[in-house]
Amino acid sequence: MLRLGKRDFAAHEPVIMAIVNRTPDSFYDQGATFHDEAALARVERAIAEGAAIIDIGGVKAGPGEEVTAEEEARRTVGFVAEVRRRHPDVVISVDTWRAEVGEAVCEAGADVLNDAWGGVDPRLAEVAARYGAGLVCTHAGGAEPRTRPHRVTYDDVVADILRVTVGLAERAVALGVDRESVMIDPGHDFGKNTRHSLEATRRLGELVDTGWPVLVSLSNKDFVGETLDKPVKERVLGTLATTAVSAWLGARVYRVHEVAETREVLEMVGAIAGHRGPAVARRGLA
Repeated sequence: MLRLGKRDFAAHEPVIMAIVNRTPDSFYDQGATFHDEAALARVERAIAEGAAIIDIGGVKAGPGEEVTAEEEARRTVGFVAEVRRRHPDVVISVDTWRAEVGEAVCEAGADVLNDAWGGVDPRLAEVAARYGAGLVCTHAGGAEPRTRPHRVTYDDVVADILRVTVGLAERAVALGVDRESVMIDPGHDFGKNTRHSLEATRRLGELVDTGWPVLVSLSNKDFVGETLDKPVKERVLGTLATTAVSAWLGARVYRVHEVAETREVLEMVGAIAGHRGPAVARRGLA
């Protein structure tokens, strides 16, 4: 069981987490949802298309203009409160590495803290425990927030992912976070080159075998772009192929830009795996 906010998700139920960036410089949409009206419309559309989680971020992951904790909170806290008011049952996640921001968004109604930088602020897990929030425990290879990897090496990248994410998950539970509300994320592209991210995908089953629900954040990332030599706006097919492989290997949560397309991929993989039936079954039965 995966329990997030008011929702319980069964063992073979894939969960879509829709990205809503409250930043003017996001790598994919270039600030399309920076303003409230556009961001709220994005939330409505994502839920209608099948997203169970809305993941709200106030700071671009990559290098760029400095965003203070106060500015990050200004971009996210009021928006979280409004999404909660409009959608009382949707799971709200906030992508932050800062404990003070985590505290503020949990006060506003967030259900999950998505710690994409691998516990760089250890107090964030304490905040999740105090508010009964879920937590995403990510491998970032020890990178500082908003930095790009440079000639990073691992003896075994998946072994390092397992060591870090499982360690963070166990610490979170020891602090009081509900075990059924903790996810681990291999952190594609975070502290990794393209070959590392491909290997993390290929060996994703090793993370699934730990028993912790696995979240993958694949959407239009550089490892997809470099693998196919495609610019940001031409990475959807590569992302969906990687999503299908991840689903077959047992990932549970998918952080995405394209909700409807992801849902169809996950439904198809689920049907092939025998976890769901066809939406309709008429062929050969007339």
